[in-house]
Amino acid sequence: MLRRTALAVSLLLIASLTATPAAADTPTIKIENNATQPVFSRADAITQTVFVEVAGTDSDSDGQADRVAVDILRPKETDQGLKVPVIMEASPYYAGGNDVANHPVDVDENGNPLPSTLRSLLTVKDAGPFDGYYDNFFVPRGYAIALVENVGSGRATGCPTTGDPAETAGPKAAIDWLNGRARGFDAAGNPVAATWSTGNVGMIGTSYNGTLPNAVATTGVQGLKTIVPIAAISSWYDYYRANGGVLAPGGYQGEDADVLARYVLTRQNGQAVCGALMDRIEAEQDRIAGDYSPFWDARNYLNDVRKVKASVFVAHGLNDWNVKTKQAVQWWDALGKRNVPRKIWLHQGTHRDPFSLRAKEWLRQLHGWFDHWLYNIDSGIMREPQADVEIAPGQWGQHASWPLPGSANIPLWLGSGGKLGLLPRPLSARESFVDQKTRTAEQLVETVPAADPNRLAYVTKELKTDVRVSGTPKISLRASFTKGASPYLTALLVDFGTDTRPTGGLVPTGETWCYGQGVPGDTGCTAIRTHAVAETPYKIVSRGWLDVRNRNRMDRTEPLRPGKEYTFTWDFQPQDYLFKKGHKLGVVVLSTDYDYTLRYPAGTNIRVAPGLSSLRLPIVFGSLN
Repeated sequence: MLRRTALAVSLLLIASLTATPAAADTPTIKIENNATQPVFSRADAITQTVFVEVAGTDSDSDGQADRVAVDILRPKETDQGLKVPVIMEASPYYAGGNDVANHPVDVDENGNPLPSTLRSLLTVKDAGPFDGYYDNFFVPRGYAIALVENVGSGRATGCPTTGDPAETAGPKAAIDWLNGRARGFDAAGNPVAATWSTGNVGMIGTSYNGTLPNAVATTGVQGLKTIVPIAAISSWYDYYRANGGVLAPGGYQGEDADVLARYVLTRQNGQAVCGALMDRIEAEQDRIAGDYSPFWDARNYLNDVRKVKASVFVAHGLNDWNVKTKQAVQWWDALGKRNVPRKIWLHQGTHRDPFSLRAKEWLRQLHGWFDHWLYNIDSGIMREPQADVEIAPGQWGQHASWPLPGSANIPLWLGSGGKLGLLPRPLSARESFVDQKTRTAEQLVETVPAADPNRLAYVTKELKTDVRVSGTPKISLRASFTKGASPYLTALLVDFGTDTRPTGGLVPTGETWCYGQGVPGDTGCTAIRTHAVAETPYKIVSRGWLDVRNRNRMDRTEPLRPGKEYTFTWDFQPQDYLFKKGHKLGVVVLSTDYDYTLRYPAGTNIRVAPGLSSLRLPIVFGSLN
C-alpha cells in the first residue's frame, strides 16, 4: 500500500517575483548567503481552506465538476502584500482509509482465485494538517504550504481512480487556481482568489503523495516549476504487474488498483456514489492474464514525459520493495533523454522520506532546490553533483550522474553444477526443478549451495575484489515448461557472505535536531536516526519476474508448447550495490515467489539449459572470477 506517510539578489529580482512592484512598506523575504532566511512566524501563519473546482472532470458522473479541498498555510504578511510561492503535497490519505479485503493470491490452474480469508493490512496514519516538516522550515522562509485532499477522499467530491487522468486533474486544478485560471470557493460558497501567490509551485510527497507530482508534471501545467517525487510511481502497471504477470507491492500480497481505490474512497456517500466505478476498475485491471492494456496505459506517466516542464528531484530507497526501484529509474532515464533538469538520491532505506534518515543534508539540499526553482535564487544546488548514493548504511557518495559513470554490462554465464562465471559453458547438462507454492524466496535461498528440488542456484567463486553494480541487471534463460500451470519465472540476485546489513528499520542516535519553528503539538524538532543493522549470511540484492506467456510482449499472452525450449529474457529491479571481496555472487531461479506472485497449484516442471543462459550485470569496478 502506498503511504503517505545564492549571491544575495537585488531588489529588482525580489520585485520580479510579484505581479506588481513592491511598495516601500510591503513585506519582503530576506536572502543571506544565497538562501531564504526564517524571518516570518510559523505561529502567526494564516490558515485557510479553499474548495477548488476541477473544471472538465466529473469522475462521479453527477453532472457537476469535481472539487478538491486545499488546506493552505501562509505567512501572515501575505495579507499585507507579500507574494510567495507554494510547496504543495496532494494526497488521498488525509482522511485515513477504509478496511478493504485484498484479493486471494492462491489460484487454480486457470488463474482463477481460490477461496481465501486474506484481509487487507492497509493502515495509514490519520494525520492532522501540516504535521510534517515543510511548514516549520519553509513557512518562516517565505513559502506557503498547500495540502490537496484529492478527488474521492475526505471533503473532496468525485471518485478515486488509482492514477488515471481524472485523478491527476485534482492537483492540477489547484495549481491553476494559484495562477488565477480555476475557480475556488470557501465553505460558504464565496469565491476565493489566491492574490497572495506568485504562481510558482513545487510539488512534493512520498509514495502515492509522490506519485501525484509525477502525474501532474506530465500535464505540462503552467506554474509547476519543480517536483520532488519520493518513493513514487511512474507506471501503475509496474506497481501491480511485472512483465505480464500479476505482482504484489512488497508487504501487500493481493492488493490491486481496485483495492487501493476503495481504500481511499473516504468522501461522503462514497460507496453509493462511486461503487459502480470501483467495480469497473476491478474488472478492467484483469488479475487473470496480467497483460498490459488500455486500463494500464492510461496510468503510465512515461507516455507523456515529453510534456514535463518542471525540474525533478527524485528520491528512492534501494531497499524499497513496495514501490520498487524500477519506478524511479525508468522515470529518471526518460527525463534524462529529454534534458529535464534533474537530481537523484538513492538511499539504503525502504519505503520512506530521506528526512527520516539523513535529515540535515536532505533539508539543506531541498532548501537550495526550492529556493532555486521557486524563487530563482542562485543557491548553487545546480552546480552540485547530480546523484547522492548511499552504498552502505551511512556511507554516502556524490556522483556526476546515475547509473554511475563508467558502468558496463558484463555477461556471466551459467553452468551445470551451480557454476557462474565469465567463461561460457555451452555443453552444460540441462537441470530441472519443480515449482511449489508454500516456501518463500528466502527459504529457498538459505539452503544454497545444497541442491533443492524447488529451485536452481548458480554461484561464482569467492570474489577477488570488491565489485560495484550500478544499473539494471538482466537475465536470459533457456528453459522449457512441462506439467503444471505456473507461468512465472523468478530470478534472484544474491550476495552470499556474512556481513552487517540494514534491516529496513531505523534507530535513534540520541541526538535531537530542531530544524524549524515550533507550534503547540509540533516542536519543529526531530530525532536523528540511523539504519538498524544486523549480521546476515546473505542478501537478496534484487529480484526479477516474468510471465513466460508474455515472453514477447507485455500486452499479449502467448501459451507455451509443453516441453519446447524458449529463450526468456527479463530485467531485475535496478540496483546500486557493492559485492565485497571474499563474498560470492549468485543467481537463484525459481517460479512462484511466495510474497509477490500469484500462487498456482504446485507441480510445474521447469527444465533449464544453463549453458545457453546468462546474467548481465552493470559493473562499475571490480574483478569477476
